[in-house]
Amino acid sequence: MKIRSGRLAFVALAVAALLVGAGALVLHSPDAVAASAGVEDEGAGCSVPALPDAGSLPTNAKLPDPFKKLDGSRITNKSDWTCRREEIKKLAEKFVYGEKPAKPQTVSGTVSRTSITVNVTNAGKSASYSAAVDLPSGTGPFPAVFVLGGFGADTAAIKAAGAAVITYDPYAVGKEGTPRTNKQGAFYTIYGANSSTGLLMAWAWGVSRLIDVIEQSGGSILRGDATGVTGCSRFGKGAFVIGAFDQRIQLTMPIESGSAGVPIFRGIPGEGAQSLSSAYGEQPWLGDAFGSFTSSPNRLPVDTHEMVAMVAPRGLFIMDNPHIVNLGPKSASVAALGGAEVYKALGAGDSITYWSDIQDGNHCANRPEWRTPLQQNIQRYLLKTSSAPGSFHVSSKASGNLAEWRDWTTPTLGGGTTSPTPSASQSPSASPSQSPSQSPSQSASQSPSQSPSQSPSQSPSQSASQSPSQSPSQSPSQSGGSNGGCTASVSLNQWTGGFVVTVKVTAGSAPISGWTVNTTLPSGTTITNTWNATRSGNSFSNVQYNGSVPAGQSTEFGFQGTGTATGTTATCAAR
Repeated sequence: MKIRSGRLAFVALAVAALLVGAGALVLHSPDAVAASAGVEDEGAGCSVPALPDAGSLPTNAKLPDPFKKLDGSRITNKSDWTCRREEIKKLAEKFVYGEKPAKPQTVSGTVSRTSITVNVTNAGKSASYSAAVDLPSGTGPFPAVFVLGGFGADTAAIKAAGAAVITYDPYAVGKEGTPRTNKQGAFYTIYGANSSTGLLMAWAWGVSRLIDVIEQSGGSILRGDATGVTGCSRFGKGAFVIGAFDQRIQLTMPIESGSAGVPIFRGIPGEGAQSLSSAYGEQPWLGDAFGSFTSSPNRLPVDTHEMVAMVAPRGLFIMDNPHIVNLGPKSASVAALGGAEVYKALGAGDSITYWSDIQDGNHCANRPEWRTPLQQNIQRYLLKTSSAPGSFHVSSKASGNLAEWRDWTTPTLGGGTTSPTPSASQSPSASPSQSPSQSPSQSASQSPSQSPSQSPSQSPSQSASQSPSQSPSQSPSQSGGSNGGCTASVSLNQWTGGFVVTVKVTAGSAPISGWTVNTTLPSGTTITNTWNATRSGNSFSNVQYNGSVPAGQSTEFGFQGTGTATGTTATCAAR
């Protein structure tokens, strides 16, 4: 599975120039990433005003202004961002994720060429966990990318770029499948099984303690000043939160994170992505306090575009899938575009990349489009050997319009630059999805597959319980069948214990107005959720927006399940 693809103490940077060329949006600027001593939270010393109470929050359908401080004034200087970021952090902890405690009283451990061990003690309670290390060729010390559950990045591409892979088991720190009143894992051993902090923040805490140990190890094997993080699906949610809440992470790379990940909370209900109540109830990913906002996200004083902004001006590479509406890709593009406004204001516009212009619609599949930018991001932010600028490649199938979501403008912030200007002379890379005249806040036309009328109750990110060391394998499309007017072809993304099946429905020589696909699966499989179709047993029918298919054209739907789906076949009948 491929993704594609920090940290700093900065005062200010030159104003970014927005360059659009050859169809790709490229935001050039002075390099915003400057090495600094390891600081998990640079704003910890900021004075943050009292946060509002949940009962007093106004309703606002627009995205909150990331530049507006809690006292009502707007920041005017780049140096103001440190404390504004801290305000966003506190709001996100209180209303969305739960608190991320500061570094415990004692953190110790070891780093070897094959593993990292962590031992934590706080207030008389102790916990331990470990992570596997896979080094690239060379002598080191090496930068490293945390791969949540081994389920995210193309680890071969990461190592080929010169970075080590740290396989981090999030479930050792915060276990899924537990009630909110009895959470399990190392984090909850320390802070209590009934802690109001959700799993995503617990996972973030776990990575921070691993970085503590790397920093304490002396840097002979791994570099504590050059770490990245990635994950896909639920682990993409985790990677996003990890990067936002630890400023030692120099490169954050979430993939297809879905609801509770990158997509703006306010956009999810209208897009038809996994509902907020479903995401909140499926696992205790989000903090307990978020429960009061699942049906009223417009009351939230923060949204995920501000979590994107929390990563600024460090490296951020968001990878998304426009083919699965349940993942909320349109809402994710809006979050990226909104966060990019902060990047631009900080003079770091070329430090963010958003890429959803992909061909393969399978969930968490290998993406050839992402391999090069993945390695370029690693080389730029972890190895410091590249200055390749970030860019936006937004698929026209799921392109959000930031202008519809904001009533604030991006200020020109004062302040100078403290980091060298990169020698970036690269031409903007071409993207077929975005015209040269299109700004990041402009929307491409929306595909019918992104109809707001769809409201599935589950997301493709709801994968079956999976061992973190098990990486999925993808099989090529299997032959499909026809039973009048349409054909169905099957693509399978399989890992031990689970799978995602994507079915392409193609009309024949004449247009069709509806379709039904009957599938045959191996015995022992169980389907856990479906998107872009209505399911009855192993039979799937179109939903309102994707029944009409022009002659020779295609639409797709998918389903996820447990067991082994190798050999799945499908036949299509037009209606």
